[in-house]
Amino acid sequence: MIDFTPLFRPGFVRLARRTDRWGADSADIQLGVLRSLLAKGAKTEYGRRYGFHDILASAEVASAYASRVPLVEYEDIRGEVMRMIRGESDVLWPGRCRDYAQSSGTSGGKSKFIPITRSSLDGNHYRGGADAVAHYLRQVPESRIFSGKAFILGGSFSNTLGFETPGVSVGDLSATLIRRINPLADMVRVPDRKTALLSDWEDKLPALVNAASHADVTNISGVPSWFLTVIRNILDSRGARNLSEVWPHLEVFFHGGISFEPYREIYRGLTDPERMHFLETYNASEGFFAVQNDFSDRGMLLIVDRAVFYEFIPVDGDDRRPRFVWELEIDKVYEMVISAANGLWRYRLGDTVRVTQTAPVKIVIAGRTKSFINAFGEELMEDNAERGIAAACAATGSSILNYTAAPRFAEKGRRGCHQWLIEWEREPADIGAFAMALDKELRRLNSDYDAKRSHTIFLDPPEITTAPAGLFDRWLKSAGTHKLGGQRKVPRLSNDRRIIDEMLTLV
Repeated sequence: MIDFTPLFRPGFVRLARRTDRWGADSADIQLGVLRSLLAKGAKTEYGRRYGFHDILASAEVASAYASRVPLVEYEDIRGEVMRMIRGESDVLWPGRCRDYAQSSGTSGGKSKFIPITRSSLDGNHYRGGADAVAHYLRQVPESRIFSGKAFILGGSFSNTLGFETPGVSVGDLSATLIRRINPLADMVRVPDRKTALLSDWEDKLPALVNAASHADVTNISGVPSWFLTVIRNILDSRGARNLSEVWPHLEVFFHGGISFEPYREIYRGLTDPERMHFLETYNASEGFFAVQNDFSDRGMLLIVDRAVFYEFIPVDGDDRRPRFVWELEIDKVYEMVISAANGLWRYRLGDTVRVTQTAPVKIVIAGRTKSFINAFGEELMEDNAERGIAAACAATGSSILNYTAAPRFAEKGRRGCHQWLIEWEREPADIGAFAMALDKELRRLNSDYDAKRSHTIFLDPPEITTAPAGLFDRWLKSAGTHKLGGQRKVPRLSNDRRIIDEMLTLV
């Protein structure tokens, strides 16, 4: 295939360079985004309810918006979204929305259905993907990414609503992205559209392997855990030991959805370390929010000009007033709130982020607001867990496919502890050594955890339980609100035992 990278590079690099002014201009850019969103939202039922026209006329538009429009979670707007799915127009966003991303269940166990409007596709999701490529090309001048194919691992359309509306599609965000993208993209992507949208993963997996194993793949995109399953099958089909034997020109993995830290060493071992790069993105059903623009910096650049207005609620402290982009503080953890071109207004994502830089803003994902363990006052967050697992794997020469953790409560004279259910990719020679390394890193990262573990007075060391091969996949297929495939997300931490006990009953 002809290398088109020299032809496309200048435009992508110019795209990346626009972010150089964000350190000084982020406030003005974000206010412009808010005004644009409000002008469109004023034409909707929701905009009329909360006086978007009046907010636009305010001298301090951001403050007026925050004071007049309520913070919401998904359950607060589920009724409006259901009306939209049934065909109503101008409810949360102008016009009729015909695509919805089925996302992970809420605390009530119900799936969420996120509107995917044409405005959000064109103004956010596709442009966010272009930003990822742009920042990659800016960092890697020798890249030949457009000399081969992109292997994009996506989901499918699988409506669990119990009803259908003519002309309305419900499924994974990635399925909508694949179906709605310019058909010219099919020329530089594997698999073909029909294979990419297969709904049954028992059929889809071998089809993916067949489509990709003989293609000249230069870049891959997807969720690390599920992509690893696909890669293992490709290696087996080709009798290869690493991906360099299958795809000699592979140079970058655009990854997101879950933390990459527990998988980094696995992927390094499967690829050419002289050529391979890993670039993280923060891309959710609700929007494309951030991208890594410096391989040496774990922080991701918050994308402030792509049809999303951000607010941040401090996780710690008594002052829970949401902050705007220009009010953030370094090393603080915040809950993310968005207003976007899909009709989500002051919507609480359920994600927490740590700010690593303010001019321009860079973030790392700290976890989910409901994904933590605090059964004993230890305040263990998802970011602690990911880094602890990565350190323990490095210390013991092991690697994992999946894990989840939950408290094991004190009983019969035994202190409480954390039980970690782990499916190994490469099991450590000594499980006890892995537990000690995990405990040591968690104590280093988290002072609350360290205090509860001090002298083993309140909390016993971690308990490691090995999961049989395929357990997490079996649970994902058996749990009604979860799904097997490219968009799957296994809950990492739980403050109760419901999920881990469900899994253990399948053993």
